Amino acid sequence: MSGTEATKPQLLGAAYSVYVRAARLVLLEKGVDHSLVEIDIFGAQAVDAAYLKLHPFARIPTLRHGDFALYETAAITRYVDEAFPGPALQPPDTRSRARMAQMIGIMDSYLYRPLVWGLYVAHDTAAKGGKPADPASLGEAMMKSRLALKALADLAQDGTFLQGDRISLADLHLLPMLAYGRLTAEGRALIGEQNKLLAWWEMMQARPSVAATRFAAELS
Repeated sequence: MSGTEATKPQLLGAAYSVYVRAARLVLLEKGVDHSLVEIDIFGAQAVDAAYLKLHPFARIPTLRHGDFALYETAAITRYVDEAFPGPALQPPDTRSRARMAQMIGIMDSYLYRPLVWGLYVAHDTAAKGGKPADPASLGEAMMKSRLALKALADLAQDGTFLQGDRISLADLHLLPMLAYGRLTAEGRALIGEQNKLLAWWEMMQARPSVAATRFAAELS
């Protein structure tokens, strides 16, 4: 076993985070023994200076593997896929890998903010304040989420997964976003509009990695 494989990696971040969960899913799908070190960037206390040395933008997650530290989720998941043995999570051909990267880019740039923050966080924050979420803001978030979800469904290949018959980094990147979206009535309706994504979601629920990383909000 190489030195890279022998060192147990640490994932630093909060279990409730969409992007921490995406990285955990990849580690579990690869069968990588690792530990999760809880770092809550939204907690009452300021982010520790030691963590800022690893991630100057004070976001999560960060992967620490021996003397190597890496932040940005897409970089982390590609590193895990390439640095450790286990099933490949990136397509073997150039065009499919480019399509996978395109889909992940759509998720990050056009889906995450409206679906997770615009719907789930908006409802959660409003409920804690004892009032309903702003209808106009919800409507805008739904419009943007619908566009992104349709784009992803249109780009998905035929087969069980987003990239055909083999799970890829795109599947593991998308699942945590939809998990929060589906905790709202609007999110469930939007995902239900895309038959391919709805069938994909239901299929993914049977994977052990998904069950092992469910958000606390999903279990309540």
